Amino acid sequence: MLKVDAIEKGIVLDHIKAGRSMQVYKYLHLDELDCPVAIMRKVKSSKYGTKDIIKISDKIDVDLDVLGYLDPNITVSIIEDGKTVEKKKLELPEKIVNVERCKNPRCITSVEQEIDHIFKLADKERRIYRCIYCDQKAGK
Repeated sequence: MLKVDAIEKGIVLDHIKAGRSMQVYKYLHLDELDCPVAIMRKVKSSKYGTKDIIKISDKIDVDLDVLGYLDPNITVSIIEDGKTVEKKKLELPEKIVNVERCKNPRCITSVEQEIDHIFKLADKERRIYRCIYCDQKAGK
């Protein structure tokens, strides 16, 4: 069995949907960090069957809206001195800014490059976000 040591200080992203850890890694730009990052894929889980986990061995600011958009079931644990000092549960954010890009070529964001790409939560049950400028559906 694979064993990854506990971290002394940092963040653990747990309960990521199995197979989605690389998507989380990309959206959070974890490749730009100058610290160890461990990705564990398809770990056994009594709750989900399998899950992914990401351990970041440094304290960083994690965009909870991005994580909530990607997977609201992710648990964010803050680790200090080898112990969990805080656990954050995520929710679907009401809006996301510059997480997705509007794919509508006629949208103002395609013409005006400096305008933020803003999507509002349109359907919570189906997790659908729409561009505030042109109503285009966001795609993950």
